[in-house]
Amino acid sequence: MDADSPLQSGSRPDDDSPSSRRQQIAEALRDTDTEIDDACKSVGRDRAEVKLVAVTKNFPADDVVHLARLGVTDVGENRDQEAAAKAAEVARRAVEVRWHFVGRLQRNKARSVAEYAHLVQSVDRESLARALDTAATRFDRRLGVLIQISLDGDRDRGGVVPGELSALVDVVQNAASLSLEGVMAVAPKEWEPVRAFEALAEHSQVVQRLAPQATEISAGMSGDFREAIACGATMVRLGAKLLGPRQDVGYPVR
Repeated sequence: MDADSPLQSGSRPDDDSPSSRRQQIAEALRDTDTEIDDACKSVGRDRAEVKLVAVTKNFPADDVVHLARLGVTDVGENRDQEAAAKAAEVARRAVEVRWHFVGRLQRNKARSVAEYAHLVQSVDRESLARALDTAATRFDRRLGVLIQISLDGDRDRGGVVPGELSALVDVVQNAASLSLEGVMAVAPKEWEPVRAFEALAEHSQVVQRLAPQATEISAGMSGDFREAIACGATMVRLGAKLLGPRQDVGYPVR
């Protein structure tokens, strides 16, 4: 994306009309798609192997609608209160998207998240898996799950430590209403991205030996998605790159 792009610089266009905002997002999406294409080509991967998840935290439902109409229907959120309200508003407008919950999740929020989410990317402990399973069963739906892995073993930042990974896989595999789809991680700040994503790829292989269908690898954000793609990521989670600087205000439904 050009250095003077409105989305990159933090400026907003003078015209705040919906059509102007949609055009702004469309231009950022074209640039982002080009960068993902280039990252795939550089390592001999098919672009179709990598899914773009647009992270819409602190952006309004309008932006989700614009993204969906531009073809981006995988949408990530990391706070339940915001996500639940936004999902309800998008559904009210009869716009279909696939909601990914990507943030740390407290067990007492499991019921709320299970009602609207299609994939919870941040399952990192057995108690949370069981709570999500109970909630999904109550709503009579299958809920996709990624196991979040703590690559450096720091539990405070979320993720299961590698030594407990197999046990958590077993719990999710045996749950009545959960579908284990793969793994997720955030690169530790102290690590080079390639080191982090190579480690995640190794953990993914461990999971796939126990659950062959769990082939998804969610890794990479705006600053390191190229390295994630090079290491096998099948999902990249991008927010500001598509939508600009996050709005430091309370969540607007519209």
